[in-house]
Amino acid sequence: MNHVHSDTVETLYRATTTPRLVRVPQLRFLCLDGHGDPSSSPQFASAVQAVYAVSYRAKLTIKKSGGPSYRMSPLEGLFWSEDPTAFTEGDKADWSWRLLIRQPDQVDALLARRVVEDVERKRQEPAVRDVQLVAWEEGPAAQVLHLGPYDAEAPTIARLHEYLAEQGLTFDGRRHKHHEIYLGDPRRAAPEKLRTIIRQSYAG
Repeated sequence: MNHVHSDTVETLYRATTTPRLVRVPQLRFLCLDGHGDPSSSPQFASAVQAVYAVSYRAKLTIKKSGGPSYRMSPLEGLFWSEDPTAFTEGDKADWSWRLLIRQPDQVDALLARRVVEDVERKRQEPAVRDVQLVAWEEGPAAQVLHLGPYDAEAPTIARLHEYLAEQGLTFDGRRHKHHEIYLGDPRRAAPEKLRTIIRQSYAG
């Protein structure tokens, strides 16, 4: 029998090197979409900067208005391809992606639009204008912690897929997107010190 943990939002952002099942409720994110190899695409690098900038400005705006001070959530990435084997074989050129940072309830559509306009005006970065606020329920998934460089993730991803198969679970590589949560700032951490939650949603 498959056992899905009853997780709080906080525990969903913790993982070990042993895969486990989780259920992810609807959460709110600032996000930006794109396509291409994340390790070499200028568009991806610009999107990272844009999502961070808007999320940080939202945090400051809430604090200045008398709202709660909070720690900004980590950067996350959703990845998918018409060919799901692109993930296990490391073929990143054909990846589509969505970068996300989870937001508190205080960040609504009106505040998000105002913050995007503010950041775009001050930073003059074209990617900022495409940042949007979305509500997304990932649902049932399995996740595991990967330690080390992003380019060395393939064995961890394969292990997670094997775990799902052992549980009798299946996923569609286009509908059930590959999900990465970057614990720490990927712009600053040394590759060998990177910690990444690898999450895969499934049919269930």
